[in-house]
Amino acid sequence: MVKNRSEYSLGLLFGVSAYILWGLFPLYWPLLEPADPWEIVAHRAVWTLVFCAIVLAISKQIHSTIAILKSPKKVIGLLATTILISINWITYIWATNNGHVVEAALGYYINPLIIISFGVILLREKMRPLQWLAVGIAAIGVGILTYDYGRLPWVAISLALSWGTYGLVKKKLDLGALDGLAIETLISLIPYGFYLLYLGNNGTGQFGHNSLLTVLLISAGAITAIPLLLFNGSTTRLPYSTIGLLQYITPTIQFSIGVWLRHEDMPTARWIGFIVIWFALAALATDLVRSSRAVDNSVAQGK
Repeated sequence: MVKNRSEYSLGLLFGVSAYILWGLFPLYWPLLEPADPWEIVAHRAVWTLVFCAIVLAISKQIHSTIAILKSPKKVIGLLATTILISINWITYIWATNNGHVVEAALGYYINPLIIISFGVILLREKMRPLQWLAVGIAAIGVGILTYDYGRLPWVAISLALSWGTYGLVKKKLDLGALDGLAIETLISLIPYGFYLLYLGNNGTGQFGHNSLLTVLLISAGAITAIPLLLFNGSTTRLPYSTIGLLQYITPTIQFSIGVWLRHEDMPTARWIGFIVIWFALAALATDLVRSSRAVDNSVAQGK
């Protein structure tokens, strides 16, 4: 019992730390300016690969990771996830560096609802009543925000769709977080590596021109991989319902940064839209807790 409690506490520490670090990303990416989002993402991918290679070497997993490349099906799947994560990274960095932190937070608030919709549409899963209620309320919230913005909240939708689809494909591939990320960044090394060489030859890149900025660009690899490793450590120690509830830490921190640190515009209609989304998430969280308890009771009764 003590061991289980200790493992749970460690998993909670890992999970909370991962989501807090992800939530603080809007404070980090602006430090990399005047590099544009494409250059930042290119450095992020290249240095993440370097970081992953070091960790894989230390943990003696390089050979097992390379062996994944022998499976054409997994390589095709990882090519798809590479494209999806690139879309997500570019959109997110552009948003945080161009005054759309609140809209980026919205994307990660509605992401669980996107995942549920994918489950119903693509995996033929059945939705429970509270899940239907959550999706319906969220649709109303998105409608209010669309009216307020005068357009679809494309940043939020792009982030939610790219991340939700990325997670769906990764679920099908059934790979570890570190080796999957290593191969994704290896695949992206060709276009991003050539792009950075092009910037260097033209003298338009930011790398090497400023020592602090150069260090920050290199650090993007560790900044990307460390929260992922922490998250991976939490998933092996925590119930799925706990992970599901912890995920709201990230967009809440992002939202707070956008509203109270960046002072982004929040008219009344926008507040109403977010409050409606939060009601939807409350319904979803309630369903998550109830379903988890039902599973626990069934296990306890030996069903």
